[in-house]
Amino acid sequence: MGNCNVCIIDDDIVYQFTAKKFLEKINEVSKIMIFSNGLEASQHLHDKPTTAEDLPDIIFLDIRMPVMDGFTFLERFKTIKPNIAKPITIYMVSSSPESKDREKALAYSEVSEYLIKPLTFDIFKEKIYSFLN
Repeated sequence: MGNCNVCIIDDDIVYQFTAKKFLEKINEVSKIMIFSNGLEASQHLHDKPTTAEDLPDIIFLDIRMPVMDGFTFLERFKTIKPNIAKPITIYMVSSSPESKDREKALAYSEVSEYLIKPLTFDIFKEKIYSFLN
């Protein structure tokens, strides 16, 4: 039980709450980290590269946030990625179906997929299971 660490980077507290509730129902999720902006998350990743257990396996990254948005986080992530103790799967999440956001997100090799909000329990479950298999 519990062998997948998940990180939510999103400023929407309702989405944070819902995502956490969904993730808590998935037995394979061992740790849930929630950050309200990319700066908090990148500082965590930068300061905690000690053990793989402290790091997320999957990040659900919102595009539009105050302080540091998703694209700026990705730029910062690229610089700290070599020091991170394990590979991390990133899903870009947005309520924007705009193709320019999707194209920009998928231009990053670090982004696995572009997901449109709202994310359902089944989407979270599918992404966790596809990571584990």
